[in-house]
Amino acid sequence: MATIAIYSSKGGVGKTSITVNLGWCAATQSCRRTLVWDLDPQAAASWILARPGGRAADRAQAIFTQDVAAAAQARPTTVPRLDLIAADPSLRDLDQTLHALGKRKRLGRLIDGLGDYDHVLLDCPPGLTETTEQVIRAADLIVVPVVPAPLAQRALDEVTRHLGGKVPVLPVHAMVDRRRRLHADALAAKPDWPTIPAASAVEAMGQHRAPVGAYAPRSAATRAFCDFWIAIERRIARRPSSA
Repeated sequence: MATIAIYSSKGGVGKTSITVNLGWCAATQSCRRTLVWDLDPQAAASWILARPGGRAADRAQAIFTQDVAAAAQARPTTVPRLDLIAADPSLRDLDQTLHALGKRKRLGRLIDGLGDYDHVLLDCPPGLTETTEQVIRAADLIVVPVVPAPLAQRALDEVTRHLGGKVPVLPVHAMVDRRRRLHADALAAKPDWPTIPAASAVEAMGQHRAPVGAYAPRSAATRAFCDFWIAIERRIARRPSSA
């Protein structure tokens, strides 16, 4: 099982759309049993992926205190082979809870006990927090979305410095508009990075409450997400056997 965190210290860079669509690619295109674990109290990934129905009680944080079993909170989504551990507002206090617990690898141990998944994708909240430290210790790969703008590049530099080489980092150009000079220059400077376009199909995820591939399978955005997932699988396949 590989754990892939989609993370940036900066908000508004497309973490949730990338997480949801990579989950769809893993489950649908690669036929992998995949779990999306939403760690962001805004719960956008949960809102998109959760099956229609009643709202569950706020138990997302209780997983970390062992009041609720993590595996028991995994629920099927509308996408075959894709499960979800949903977020809720209780995660607003997760940093304080993790600090009080004093267990530096709590998230990693919870992931180890999840069961027979091929991949776990973590939709992470922004910032450099105790939750971030738990993600760093648990992840096999950290995907960092970078909007082609100086502040997003600064966020990547900040994350890279903080990690200090402890976990592999895979940057991705996100929300790209090739018509804009700033974006075109950023792509030219880093031509080997994967690229996710700014597209109306991606913006429509909230309307459809589904991954892009579920309602726009032939779109440029879906192709970009699938190409990116292939790059991630290749990166994971190169992990040392002891990882």
